[in-house]
Amino acid sequence: MADTVREIERKYEADGSTELPDLTGVAGVAALADQGTVVLSATYYDTPDQRLAADGITLRRRTGGGDAGWHLKLPVAPGVRDEVRMPLAERLPRKLAALVRSRVRGAPLTPVAHLRTRRTLWVLETAGGEPLAEVAVDDVVAHRLGDGAVPYGTGEATCAADVAYEIHGDAGDVAHANGAAEAGRRPAQPDRVTTGVRWREIEVELVGDGDAGLLDAVDEIFAAAGIRPAGSASKLARALAETADAGRATDTKTVKKTGGAAKKPTRTKTKTTTTEQQPKKPKASKKSKSAPSTPHTAGDAVLAYIREQVRTLVELDPAVRRDLPDSVHQMRVATRRLRSAFRSYGTVLDRSATDPIGDELKWLAGELGVDRDREVLAARLRAGLADLPRELRLGPVAARLRLWSQRRRLGSRQTLLAVLDGARHLALLESLHALLADPPLRPAAARPPARPMGKAVLKDYRRLAGRVADALAAPAGPERDEALHSARKAAKRVRYAAEAAGPALGGPAKKFAKRMKRVQQLLGDHQDSVLAREALRDLAVQAHGAGEGGFSFGLLYGREEAAAAARERELPEVWRKASRPGLRRKLGG
Repeated sequence: MADTVREIERKYEADGSTELPDLTGVAGVAALADQGTVVLSATYYDTPDQRLAADGITLRRRTGGGDAGWHLKLPVAPGVRDEVRMPLAERLPRKLAALVRSRVRGAPLTPVAHLRTRRTLWVLETAGGEPLAEVAVDDVVAHRLGDGAVPYGTGEATCAADVAYEIHGDAGDVAHANGAAEAGRRPAQPDRVTTGVRWREIEVELVGDGDAGLLDAVDEIFAAAGIRPAGSASKLARALAETADAGRATDTKTVKKTGGAAKKPTRTKTKTTTTEQQPKKPKASKKSKSAPSTPHTAGDAVLAYIREQVRTLVELDPAVRRDLPDSVHQMRVATRRLRSAFRSYGTVLDRSATDPIGDELKWLAGELGVDRDREVLAARLRAGLADLPRELRLGPVAARLRLWSQRRRLGSRQTLLAVLDGARHLALLESLHALLADPPLRPAAARPPARPMGKAVLKDYRRLAGRVADALAAPAGPERDEALHSARKAAKRVRYAAEAAGPALGGPAKKFAKRMKRVQQLLGDHQDSVLAREALRDLAVQAHGAGEGGFSFGLLYGREEAAAAARERELPEVWRKASRPGLRRKLGG
């Protein structure tokens, strides 16, 4: 079983002369408990082009210490990562393989680095002995591993083959894995292991749901002692950076042992002596601090938007697999934004190339919608039931609703995971990356963005205006419901087109997107009411068949009818405000 730990930490540079300053009295720290020293041996895995490292992800197999096993670290925010842990095994666990699938896609995972860390650990405790944070002084020796290399200094000869098998899994990949296993049985060749690098660093990590203010206080104490923040976000990032241009080793004993044990914290705040071993902290350039530049061409603007949505789609894949809140919804939104961009900006990107991808995005959005629609509908029905006075909740209506929701969730969840594991989803991700690598640009892509993007937004708007007019003219009932649903989809497309144009067209496009969002939300609430009434009728039929009363479900049905009618009455005024001509003129209309 996988365990997930939220890791909140700060890293600092150190060398052999560094002394930890006294941390007692800082943010409730009363004592430092010496936990001794342990040796950790970790082999890190990535694709040959380091796709995981590019996204700040680390995947390792580590022995030693109290948490030996497979660890996958996923970035959450600066200094914050979720570490998914699974027990030590020769093969990469399938659960972890699935969590990196959207990044790895069709590439094999192989050993890229081996780190041996001598860790001296202290625990910062309150007066009552409650742990607040861990302070680790790590002496690290790192080697970059070349293609086919056995993890340096370990017996993990078959892991590279097993990792490749877990990621790909089908018959064509078994032969590849078997070949890697044969290579893994041979001793590591000198030309496959780089000359080692070594360094010392300090990590301060909160225990449990600790207060980040403690880390800020430690920052101040360390700064006063001359201990600087680390220049790399992780050990692997530093190892790969410092061995990038290293010569191939001809003697695997070229690394000298780190001299001296870590010094125990002292009450004397000794300033750290900077040595040549400590890399200088990179300075942020003025360019990196400035606001994003306005796209020079329509192609720049559209591709930037598409690139952001693809990144979101890839990042949310493991979140959906972990069943994190709102992840399915956000992933579905990303698919819809991509598809809308392809359709709206057909003058910029050739639709003969994007339409097939758009069809696959529509398929994926539909698969995601099964679970997402269930979430939204169940939440709406629960809220409606909770809003009923107790005397109007007759019979086991809450239990009936819960059973209905659980059955739907079990089926939709299993289906969704099968979709994410399937070849079709993998092919879609590959096609999106291929499009970004070689975009099918049309002549308008080379023009300044204002005119082609403004025209695209207004074209979508005119399409929406026609659908709203049709909906307002339709007779009440199923025909109007369908027309309003069609208008809702058109409003979403206008909104997404305007959002994509925001960086290039500025305020007018952003304001227009907000107006279209209001129209979309009203029409969306109406459609949710339509779906809720269908579900309530089904629930009432089920209750009747089980000998239960359907009064409460009928009452909720009536309330949903009233809510839909209210949205229909509100639409003309909401549309009048959203369709004012001022912003449209600024967009070029």
